[in-house]
Amino acid sequence: MTSEPAYLTPSPFIDSDAPNVREFAGAAVAGAKDEIARVIALYRAARESVLYDPYVDVSSPSTYRASEILAAGRGYCVSKAAVLAAAARAAGVPARVGYADVRNHMTSPRLHEMLGTDVFRWHSYTDLYVNGRWVKATPAFNASLCERLGLSALEFDGRTDSLFQPFDRSGRRHMEYLLDRGTYADVPFETILDDFRVHYPAWLAKHGLAGDFQTEAVSGD
Repeated sequence: MTSEPAYLTPSPFIDSDAPNVREFAGAAVAGAKDEIARVIALYRAARESVLYDPYVDVSSPSTYRASEILAAGRGYCVSKAAVLAAAARAAGVPARVGYADVRNHMTSPRLHEMLGTDVFRWHSYTDLYVNGRWVKATPAFNASLCERLGLSALEFDGRTDSLFQPFDRSGRRHMEYLLDRGTYADVPFETILDDFRVHYPAWLAKHGLAGDFQTEAVSGD
């Protein structure tokens, strides 16, 4: 097992000791017969139980804390990776969060106009320690959103990295990784906000957008 106790213990944002996180994790892994089955169940629960929504207030700590994200039922990629990491720790699976800058062709016209770019900084995944090795899982996009946009939902087999869908079902580019920012024991909230203040000031200033991203989102070049 990994020698880093931080990857199994609660932290300010990956609050795996919160009652709703523990309940969520317990329900997800009920009936799972081995470690692979447990992490797959946790991944699918995190992917589907929290809707992907970048219209949340990305300046608020509550958008990054697993227990509060679960209670809200919505969050963007950083939020959902924290949920999976917290649920994994609650289930006894070491977990950390990782980040990368990506070019993402799935957004909404309003969000794209506000950001002024299709490069999403600090896109997040969860790194899980399974059967003696780290594997990456990305629970960001719920299956119903993917279906509406002509994407296959991203699956995770518990053995190999599952980071993104490079193309949609029509062969159009969906996402590409540009810069790996590494992994962290907890969400680097202040570091992310400092970077967003420079690159996405309008997004931060809005403190959340009105509307429903699930219906406004589009995919394509």
